[in-house]
Amino acid sequence: MRPALALVLLLLSSAAYAAPMQAPAPKPQASAPKPKEVSSEDKLFAQLKAVEREEDAHPIEQKLMALFRASGSPSVDLLITRVQAAMVATDKETAKKLIDAVTAVAPTYAEGWHIRAGLEHAAGDDTAALVSLQKVVQLNPRHFRALDELADMLEEYGDKAGALKLYRRALELNPHLPGTGQKVRELTTKVEGRDI
Repeated sequence: MRPALALVLLLLSSAAYAAPMQAPAPKPQASAPKPKEVSSEDKLFAQLKAVEREEDAHPIEQKLMALFRASGSPSVDLLITRVQAAMVATDKETAKKLIDAVTAVAPTYAEGWHIRAGLEHAAGDDTAALVSLQKVVQLNPRHFRALDELADMLEEYGDKAGALKLYRRALELNPHLPGTGQKVRELTTKVEGRDI
């Protein structure tokens, strides 16, 4: 063997011994499932079900409605403020144009559709109000006021079974809706009959 080649082999082998032994890379461990975080909305709904008196439920309802109103968009919030100002000034035409802009700009903002339904109902356009309320419930299935309002309209137009279903859903979310428990009892008798 040539002396130069022997020297290279010797250097390579000594370098191999001098290199620190590396531990094998640790295997990725399966992480423990994270506990499901409870949102503030979930907590409020749990509190709403836990309270017994209607007057104790009212502040919780107000907090939930404030969460529903939160759009996350300063421009939408500004438009909603202007809608409310137009409603206070009884300028229905301006309020309608502004709420149309809100639902066009933020079509997934449930409270925009809820306000729109109120304006449509006040204007006597119940068909449009029904469509808007259905949109609210589709976007926010826990909007107990929209469920209750939609149930009222269905009952008014003769869909007692549909109204009963929505009243029950609204009461599951908020057992303290004024008058809704009585409506459920009355409609249960009309729709499902009396127990024998």
